[in-house]
Amino acid sequence: MDPTVSKLLDTLDLERIEENLYRGLSADPGWQRVFGGQVIAQALVAAQRTVPPERTCHSLHGYFILPGDPSAPIVYQVARLRDGGSFTTRRVEAIQHGRAIFTLAASFQVAEDGLSHQSTMPEVPGPNETGLGGEGAKALLAGAPEPVRRYWERPRPIEIRPVSLDHYLSDAKLAPEQRVWMRAVADIGDDPALNQAVLAYLSDMTLLDTSLFAHGLSVFDRRIQAASLDHAMWFHEPVKVSDWMLYAQDSPFSGRGRGLTRGSIFTGDGRLVASVAQEGLIRLKDRQVT
Repeated sequence: MDPTVSKLLDTLDLERIEENLYRGLSADPGWQRVFGGQVIAQALVAAQRTVPPERTCHSLHGYFILPGDPSAPIVYQVARLRDGGSFTTRRVEAIQHGRAIFTLAASFQVAEDGLSHQSTMPEVPGPNETGLGGEGAKALLAGAPEPVRRYWERPRPIEIRPVSLDHYLSDAKLAPEQRVWMRAVADIGDDPALNQAVLAYLSDMTLLDTSLFAHGLSVFDRRIQAASLDHAMWFHEPVKVSDWMLYAQDSPFSGRGRGLTRGSIFTGDGRLVASVAQEGLIRLKDRQVT
């Protein structure tokens, strides 16, 4: 298996300390802070470990309270709020150095049939037709700013191919929307809970960026301070994250130092498998930048 995926799966395989109590490590201890998607996914795994496997998560809502320390373990404490006939509710608190750094509420449901409709997947070039999907990827990145080039060339467990890189290569004020193809770089199997956890992990990738595009900025710009504040996710259909998925994002609002972004995750054949919403901090360091 690809070593980056193997490391991710090890990171999501939490150690059970005691009933309702789990411990997780960071995949990248040398980073400045823990990646938000890791904390979301680990908290979801902790909740999953206390729920019967026939009940799958249909929604989660989390708040980032403090930056995580990558060099220290994170303890996840699960509260079993409800075990009903169809739904199960859990609350998870992620703790480091005696303080909560993240809280999660998650709801699980027994599979059932019902009325069904979904929005249509946007028509975009396929993953092999994007700037990072063809042979011109190296040439495209060669002219990019060094932080942008370093980010896109870094090995990672999730392959990311934006339909367009214009937002990262220009300071033009563009529409606050983004289309990104994503997939795990190796097959992780068919386990629904694990695929959900990895989907939660990747759902935090590129999302905050979209709220900055209308201002000619990106998360790589040193003139801003950016961080995720909260994260909500709804799981609609089962998904296999080793297959290509389109993450369609838009930002309806930014202001007062915050930006809101919404995301829809589709399979390659157009099934809507998850919806996401996130508010992030986009505080200006230089008030002359608008």
